[in-house]
Amino acid sequence: MRLLQDSLDYVEGRILKPEFEERYRLFQDGQQRDDILRDYMSMILWAGSRFVTGKAKEFLEDHPGSSAGDLLDHMWSLGQDALFLEAPADRPGRYTIPRGRAETALWIERVIRRERVDVDDAAVEAHRIAASPEALALLAADSDGQMVFRAAELQRRAAGLDRLRAVAEDRTATEHDLQAALEGQRWIFGGRFVGESAQRRLVPGDEIDIPLIRGDGSLHVVELKRAMSLRNPLVKRHRGAWVPAADVHDAVDQAINYLVGLDENRQKIQRELGIETRRASAVVLIGHPAVQPDVPEQDINEALRTFNSHMSRVEVLTYKELIDNAERSLGSPEAGSSDISSHAGGGDRRPSTDRRVLLMGLDRRET
Repeated sequence: MRLLQDSLDYVEGRILKPEFEERYRLFQDGQQRDDILRDYMSMILWAGSRFVTGKAKEFLEDHPGSSAGDLLDHMWSLGQDALFLEAPADRPGRYTIPRGRAETALWIERVIRRERVDVDDAAVEAHRIAASPEALALLAADSDGQMVFRAAELQRRAAGLDRLRAVAEDRTATEHDLQAALEGQRWIFGGRFVGESAQRRLVPGDEIDIPLIRGDGSLHVVELKRAMSLRNPLVKRHRGAWVPAADVHDAVDQAINYLVGLDENRQKIQRELGIETRRASAVVLIGHPAVQPDVPEQDINEALRTFNSHMSRVEVLTYKELIDNAERSLGSPEAGSSDISSHAGGGDRRPSTDRRVLLMGLDRRET
């Protein structure tokens, strides 16, 4: 009966061929288990454990203070991207995991399902498109395909902005929490930035929170301070006017010290990392208008803008002003292509009419 049940399970796909053959030998003639299969399985488990452990260590080194949930989310996303493993032709015997490919496949699958395209398996088709550079190129070359990509990118940015706003308004959020919410969202700072340096310790003793790279290869330092959890006021009254308070000045001094160190080590950084620091600049993100509910938001923004007008290489923004500027940029088809950080801030939290109209238009174009 056991052999018959095993045969049925194998035919119906409930057990695989190696397991069936293993069971058959055990019950049929008592032969020893297959050492090759055993060793193969043990090597897979060993290699998988080593890979997971190594990636977990890398993540914790790059993100000290991360929670267990953060680590699990990172490893889960890495596992999803591993389904799109590539074997570069110029690197025999080596494999790469393209980060973000699983997210692209998910968006394509959702578009296919929403459009009710006659596809037998939307998930398989989305996986095929996302895993094929040729298919992605064809989709990008098509006008409707480009619209799908733009819609997906807008929605991704909007979702990231919502997460950042939630963290910025959290009175318990730390600088690390804010940094995690900003990770991978350089578009928020404006279209002039083309990348982010993987190396944050450019100068001995200094660690930059977010090192952005401009199109000309020069560095832009993002210094993060607390938002709603800031313990001291942003501005104070001085001779009948609002001026930045001590925490703002301390943060600016820290950014200036970074720039001095970058200037002094410019040649070494240029030689070893290819980053130009002679023209480096910085932005300090600090506080939230709700930290001082007794002071109008407009007065806080104007005090910081006046302060910024007398600074040449350092700019100060509240998290709310940065988020509001970025949200307004989503109301344009060229979202993220303007220099957001140089715009005047403020404004309410509601999405602009332009953004709502654009998203509605994208939905109509997709259908």
